[in-house]
Amino acid sequence: MDQIIGNIGLLFEFPIVNLKILLDGIMIGALFALAAYGLALVWGVMNVKNLAQGDFVIAGGYIAWTLDQNGIQPLLGIPAAFLVMWVIGWITYKLVIKRVIERDLFTSLLATFGLAIMFAQIMNLMFGSDTQSIQLDMPTLYFADGFIDVPMSKLVGVVTALSLAFAVILFMKRSRMGQAIRATAQDARAARVLGIDTDKVYSFTFSLNAAICGAAGAIIVMAWVIQPFYGITYSIRAFVIVTAAGLGNLPGVIAAGLGIGALEQYGSHIFGIGYQQAIAVLLLLLVLFIRLLQQRRKRQVLQ
Repeated sequence: MDQIIGNIGLLFEFPIVNLKILLDGIMIGALFALAAYGLALVWGVMNVKNLAQGDFVIAGGYIAWTLDQNGIQPLLGIPAAFLVMWVIGWITYKLVIKRVIERDLFTSLLATFGLAIMFAQIMNLMFGSDTQSIQLDMPTLYFADGFIDVPMSKLVGVVTALSLAFAVILFMKRSRMGQAIRATAQDARAARVLGIDTDKVYSFTFSLNAAICGAAGAIIVMAWVIQPFYGITYSIRAFVIVTAAGLGNLPGVIAAGLGIGALEQYGSHIFGIGYQQAIAVLLLLLVLFIRLLQQRRKRQVLQ
Protein backbone atom coordinates (compact mmCIF):
# COMPACT_ATOMS: atom_id res chain seq x y z
CA MET A 1 0.00 0.00 0.00
CA ASP A 2 2.84 2.38 0.79
CA GLN A 3 4.31 1.74 -2.64
CA ILE A 4 1.00 2.55 -4.33
CA ILE A 5 0.69 5.81 -2.39
CA GLY A 6 4.28 6.64 -3.29
CA ASN A 7 3.61 6.01 -6.99
CA ILE A 8 0.57 8.28 -6.89
CA GLY A 9 2.56 10.96 -5.11
CA LEU A 10 5.19 10.74 -7.82
CA LEU A 11 2.59 11.79 -10.40
CA PHE A 12 1.93 15.00 -8.46
CA GLU A 13 5.53 15.66 -7.54
CA PHE A 14 6.80 15.28 -11.09
CA PRO A 15 4.02 16.29 -13.54
CA ILE A 16 6.27 15.39 -16.47
CA VAL A 17 5.68 11.73 -15.57
CA ASN A 18 2.04 12.15 -16.60
CA LEU A 19 3.09 13.29 -20.07
CA LYS A 20 5.30 10.24 -20.50
CA ILE A 21 2.51 7.90 -19.39
CA LEU A 22 0.01 9.58 -21.71
CA LEU A 23 2.35 9.31 -24.70
CA ASP A 24 2.93 5.61 -24.07
CA GLY A 25 -0.80 5.10 -23.59
CA ILE A 26 -1.71 6.88 -26.82
CA MET A 27 0.81 4.88 -28.83
CA ILE A 28 -0.42 1.49 -27.64
CA GLY A 29 -4.05 2.68 -27.55
CA ALA A 30 -3.94 3.47 -31.27
CA LEU A 31 -3.24 -0.21 -31.96
CA PHE A 32 -6.00 -1.29 -29.58
CA ALA A 33 -8.40 0.94 -31.52
CA LEU A 34 -7.29 -0.54 -34.86
CA ALA A 35 -7.98 -4.11 -33.74
CA ALA A 36 -11.25 -3.04 -32.09
CA TYR A 37 -12.48 -1.44 -35.31
CA GLY A 38 -12.21 -4.81 -37.03
CA LEU A 39 -14.25 -6.38 -34.23
CA ALA A 40 -16.84 -3.62 -34.53
CA LEU A 41 -17.20 -4.43 -38.24
CA VAL A 42 -17.77 -8.14 -37.67
CA TRP A 43 -20.03 -7.54 -34.69
CA GLY A 44 -22.11 -4.88 -36.44
CA VAL A 45 -22.41 -6.56 -39.85
CA MET A 46 -22.57 -10.26 -38.92
CA ASN A 47 -23.60 -10.12 -35.25
CA VAL A 48 -20.68 -12.42 -34.43
CA LYS A 49 -18.67 -11.76 -31.26
CA ASN A 50 -15.24 -12.93 -32.36
CA LEU A 51 -13.34 -14.24 -29.33
CA ALA A 52 -10.38 -15.06 -31.62
CA GLN A 53 -9.82 -11.35 -32.37
CA GLY A 54 -6.66 -11.10 -30.29
CA ASP A 55 -5.26 -14.32 -31.73
CA PHE A 56 -5.54 -12.83 -35.22
CA VAL A 57 -3.44 -9.93 -33.92
CA ILE A 58 -0.76 -12.25 -32.53
CA ALA A 59 -0.76 -14.32 -35.73
CA GLY A 60 -0.05 -11.17 -37.75
CA GLY A 61 2.84 -10.42 -35.42
CA TYR A 62 4.36 -13.84 -35.99
CA ILE A 63 4.06 -13.45 -39.76
CA ALA A 64 6.12 -10.24 -39.60
CA TRP A 65 8.56 -11.82 -37.12
CA THR A 66 9.08 -14.84 -39.41
CA LEU A 67 9.86 -12.58 -42.36
CA ASP A 68 12.33 -10.64 -40.22
CA GLN A 69 14.06 -13.86 -39.21
CA ASN A 70 14.54 -14.63 -42.90
CA GLY A 71 16.20 -11.29 -43.60
CA ILE A 72 13.22 -9.44 -45.06
CA GLN A 73 12.73 -5.75 -44.24
CA PRO A 74 10.53 -5.64 -41.09
CA LEU A 75 8.26 -2.88 -42.41
CA LEU A 76 7.33 -5.16 -45.32
CA GLY A 77 5.88 -7.47 -42.71
CA ILE A 78 2.88 -5.13 -42.30
CA PRO A 79 1.44 -5.57 -45.83
CA ALA A 80 2.51 -9.22 -45.78
CA ALA A 81 0.62 -9.84 -42.53
CA PHE A 82 -2.37 -7.96 -43.96
CA LEU A 83 -2.51 -10.20 -47.04
CA VAL A 84 -1.79 -13.52 -45.31
CA MET A 85 -4.32 -12.85 -42.56
CA TRP A 86 -6.87 -11.86 -45.21
CA VAL A 87 -6.53 -15.37 -46.70
CA ILE A 88 -6.66 -16.98 -43.25
CA GLY A 89 -9.74 -14.93 -42.41
CA TRP A 90 -11.47 -15.97 -45.63
CA ILE A 91 -10.73 -19.67 -44.98
CA THR A 92 -11.92 -19.32 -41.38
CA TYR A 93 -15.15 -17.75 -42.57
CA LYS A 94 -15.84 -20.50 -45.10
CA LEU A 95 -15.05 -23.33 -42.69
CA VAL A 96 -16.49 -22.02 -39.42
CA ILE A 97 -18.06 -18.56 -39.27
CA LYS A 98 -20.43 -19.08 -42.20
CA ARG A 99 -22.08 -21.92 -40.30
CA VAL A 100 -22.77 -19.94 -37.12
CA ILE A 101 -23.98 -16.57 -38.42
CA GLU A 102 -27.64 -17.57 -38.24
CA ARG A 103 -27.22 -19.47 -34.97
CA ASP A 104 -27.74 -18.17 -31.46
CA LEU A 105 -25.20 -16.09 -29.55
CA PHE A 106 -23.89 -19.01 -27.51
CA THR A 107 -23.03 -20.99 -30.65
CA SER A 108 -21.00 -18.18 -32.20
CA LEU A 109 -19.19 -17.52 -28.92
CA LEU A 110 -18.36 -21.20 -28.52
CA ALA A 111 -17.14 -21.47 -32.12
CA THR A 112 -14.88 -18.44 -31.93
CA PHE A 113 -13.62 -19.48 -28.50
CA GLY A 114 -12.59 -22.79 -30.04
CA LEU A 115 -10.86 -20.88 -32.84
CA ALA A 116 -8.96 -18.83 -30.26
CA ILE A 117 -7.71 -21.95 -28.49
CA MET A 118 -6.76 -23.58 -31.79
CA PHE A 119 -4.84 -20.53 -33.07
CA ALA A 120 -2.97 -20.16 -29.76
CA GLN A 121 -1.94 -23.80 -29.70
CA ILE A 122 -0.85 -23.79 -33.37
CA MET A 123 1.30 -20.70 -32.79
CA ASN A 124 2.74 -22.27 -29.64
CA LEU A 125 3.73 -25.41 -31.57
CA MET A 126 5.16 -23.42 -34.48
CA PHE A 127 7.00 -20.64 -32.66
CA GLY A 128 7.37 -21.74 -29.03
CA SER A 129 6.15 -20.06 -25.89
CA ASP A 130 8.93 -17.46 -25.57
CA THR A 131 8.15 -13.80 -26.17
CA GLN A 132 9.40 -12.44 -29.48
CA SER A 133 9.95 -8.99 -30.93
CA ILE A 134 11.57 -7.27 -33.90
CA GLN A 135 14.39 -4.85 -33.23
CA LEU A 136 14.21 -2.00 -35.71
CA ASP A 137 17.36 -0.05 -36.43
CA MET A 138 15.75 3.28 -35.60
CA PRO A 139 16.80 6.06 -33.23
CA THR A 140 15.00 7.19 -30.11
CA LEU A 141 13.78 10.76 -29.67
CA TYR A 142 14.37 12.42 -26.29
CA PHE A 143 12.49 15.34 -24.76
CA ALA A 144 12.47 17.20 -21.43
CA ASP A 145 16.20 16.78 -20.85
CA GLY A 146 16.03 13.11 -21.75
CA PHE A 147 13.28 12.24 -19.29
CA ILE A 148 10.77 11.44 -22.04
CA ASP A 149 11.88 8.97 -24.69
CA VAL A 150 9.89 8.16 -27.83
CA PRO A 151 11.32 5.27 -29.88
CA MET A 152 10.92 5.90 -33.59
CA SER A 153 9.72 2.33 -34.00
CA LYS A 154 6.65 3.09 -31.85
CA LEU A 155 6.08 6.39 -33.62
CA VAL A 156 6.22 4.71 -37.03
CA GLY A 157 3.80 2.09 -35.74
CA VAL A 158 1.28 4.70 -34.61
CA VAL A 159 1.48 6.60 -37.91
CA THR A 160 1.05 3.35 -39.85
CA ALA A 161 -1.93 2.33 -37.72
CA LEU A 162 -3.62 5.71 -38.21
CA SER A 163 -2.94 5.60 -41.96
CA LEU A 164 -4.49 2.14 -42.22
CA ALA A 165 -7.52 3.25 -40.20
CA PHE A 166 -7.97 6.28 -42.47
CA ALA A 167 -7.73 4.05 -45.57
CA VAL A 168 -10.39 1.71 -44.18
CA ILE A 169 -12.67 4.69 -43.44
CA LEU A 170 -12.32 5.95 -47.02
CA PHE A 171 -12.98 2.47 -48.35
CA MET A 172 -16.14 2.10 -46.27
CA LYS A 173 -17.46 5.49 -47.42
CA ARG A 174 -16.41 5.63 -51.08
CA SER A 175 -16.40 2.05 -52.43
CA ARG A 176 -19.40 -0.02 -53.54
CA MET A 177 -18.40 -2.86 -51.23
CA GLY A 178 -18.17 -0.43 -48.33
CA GLN A 179 -21.69 0.77 -49.10
CA ALA A 180 -22.88 -2.84 -49.32
CA ILE A 181 -21.30 -3.58 -45.94
CA ARG A 182 -23.06 -0.61 -44.34
CA ALA A 183 -26.38 -1.57 -45.94
CA THR A 184 -26.06 -5.16 -44.70
CA ALA A 185 -25.21 -3.93 -41.21
CA GLN A 186 -28.41 -1.85 -41.15
CA ASP A 187 -30.75 -4.58 -42.43
CA ALA A 188 -29.42 -7.80 -43.98
CA ARG A 189 -32.85 -8.92 -45.20
CA ALA A 190 -33.52 -5.64 -46.98
CA ALA A 191 -30.01 -5.77 -48.46
CA ARG A 192 -30.80 -9.19 -49.97
CA VAL A 193 -34.02 -7.82 -51.47
CA LEU A 194 -32.02 -5.02 -53.09
CA GLY A 195 -29.75 -7.59 -54.73
CA ILE A 196 -26.74 -7.47 -52.40
CA ASP A 197 -24.93 -10.78 -52.03
CA THR A 198 -24.80 -10.84 -48.23
CA ASP A 199 -22.67 -14.00 -48.13
CA LYS A 200 -20.03 -12.19 -50.17
CA VAL A 201 -20.32 -9.19 -47.86
CA TYR A 202 -19.91 -11.41 -44.80
CA SER A 203 -16.83 -13.18 -46.17
CA PHE A 204 -15.27 -9.86 -47.20
CA THR A 205 -16.00 -8.30 -43.82
CA PHE A 206 -14.49 -11.16 -41.83
CA SER A 207 -11.46 -11.30 -44.12
CA LEU A 208 -10.97 -7.54 -43.78
CA ASN A 209 -11.20 -7.87 -40.00
CA ALA A 210 -8.53 -10.58 -39.96
CA ALA A 211 -6.32 -8.49 -42.25
CA ILE A 212 -6.64 -5.40 -40.04
CA CYS A 213 -5.74 -7.50 -37.00
CA GLY A 214 -2.76 -8.95 -38.88
CA ALA A 215 -1.43 -5.48 -39.71
CA ALA A 216 -1.92 -4.40 -36.08
CA GLY A 217 0.01 -7.45 -34.90
CA ALA A 218 2.85 -6.73 -37.32
CA ILE A 219 3.11 -3.23 -35.86
CA ILE A 220 2.94 -4.50 -32.28
CA VAL A 221 5.82 -6.95 -32.72
CA MET A 222 8.03 -4.07 -33.88
CA ALA A 223 7.27 -1.89 -30.88
CA TRP A 224 6.43 -4.34 -28.09
CA VAL A 225 6.45 -8.14 -27.74
CA ILE A 226 4.18 -11.03 -28.71
CA GLN A 227 3.60 -14.49 -27.31
CA PRO A 228 1.18 -17.24 -28.47
CA PHE A 229 -1.11 -16.86 -25.46
CA TYR A 230 -1.26 -13.05 -25.43
CA GLY A 231 -4.25 -13.07 -27.76
CA ILE A 232 -6.86 -13.12 -25.00
CA THR A 233 -5.60 -9.80 -23.64
CA TYR A 234 -6.12 -8.08 -26.99
CA SER A 235 -9.54 -9.71 -27.37
CA ILE A 236 -10.62 -8.34 -23.99
CA ARG A 237 -9.37 -4.88 -24.86
CA ALA A 238 -11.21 -4.95 -28.19
CA PHE A 239 -14.42 -5.96 -26.43
CA VAL A 240 -14.03 -3.17 -23.89
CA ILE A 241 -13.51 -0.59 -26.63
CA VAL A 242 -16.41 -1.72 -28.82
CA THR A 243 -18.77 -2.09 -25.87
CA ALA A 244 -17.86 1.37 -24.58
CA ALA A 245 -17.96 3.11 -27.96
CA GLY A 246 -20.91 1.32 -29.53
CA LEU A 247 -21.19 -0.32 -32.93
CA GLY A 248 -20.54 1.85 -35.97
CA ASN A 249 -19.07 4.67 -33.90
CA LEU A 250 -15.55 4.95 -35.29
CA PRO A 251 -14.65 8.19 -33.47
CA GLY A 252 -15.84 6.52 -30.29
CA VAL A 253 -13.71 3.45 -31.00
CA ILE A 254 -10.63 5.62 -31.47
CA ALA A 255 -11.33 7.66 -28.33
CA ALA A 256 -12.02 4.53 -26.27
CA GLY A 257 -8.86 2.84 -27.59
CA LEU A 258 -6.67 5.80 -26.67
CA GLY A 259 -8.39 6.11 -23.30
CA ILE A 260 -7.91 2.45 -22.41
CA GLY A 261 -4.29 2.64 -23.47
CA ALA A 262 -3.73 5.59 -21.16
CA LEU A 263 -5.64 3.98 -18.26
CA GLU A 264 -3.58 0.80 -18.55
CA GLN A 265 -0.35 2.75 -18.47
CA TYR A 266 -1.49 4.70 -15.41
CA GLY A 267 -2.60 1.47 -13.76
CA SER A 268 0.72 -0.26 -14.40
CA HIS A 269 2.56 2.76 -13.00
CA ILE A 270 0.45 2.92 -9.83
CA PHE A 271 -0.18 -0.77 -9.09
CA GLY A 272 2.71 -2.41 -10.96
CA ILE A 273 3.15 -3.97 -14.39
CA GLY A 274 1.76 -7.26 -13.12
CA TYR A 275 -1.71 -5.69 -12.81
CA GLN A 276 -1.82 -4.29 -16.33
CA GLN A 277 -3.86 -7.17 -17.76
CA ALA A 278 -6.17 -7.18 -14.75
CA ILE A 279 -7.00 -3.54 -15.46
CA ALA A 280 -8.35 -4.50 -18.90
CA VAL A 281 -10.62 -7.11 -17.32
CA LEU A 282 -11.84 -4.66 -14.68
CA LEU A 283 -12.57 -2.09 -17.38
CA LEU A 284 -14.65 -4.67 -19.27
CA LEU A 285 -16.68 -5.45 -16.15
CA LEU A 286 -17.12 -1.73 -15.45
CA VAL A 287 -18.33 -1.01 -18.99
CA LEU A 288 -20.77 -3.94 -18.87
CA PHE A 289 -22.09 -2.73 -15.51
CA ILE A 290 -22.63 0.79 -16.86
CA ARG A 291 -24.39 -0.57 -19.95
CA LEU A 292 -26.64 -2.67 -17.72
CA LEU A 293 -27.61 0.39 -15.66
CA GLN A 294 -28.36 2.33 -18.85
CA GLN A 295 -30.64 -0.44 -20.11
CA ARG A 296 -32.51 -0.55 -16.81
CA ARG A 297 -33.06 3.21 -16.89
CA LYS A 298 -34.42 2.99 -20.45
CA ARG A 299 -36.85 0.26 -19.38
CA GLN A 300 -38.01 2.34 -16.45
CA VAL A 301 -38.61 5.34 -18.72
CA LEU A 302 -40.58 3.22 -21.20
CA GLN A 303 -42.70 1.78 -18.41
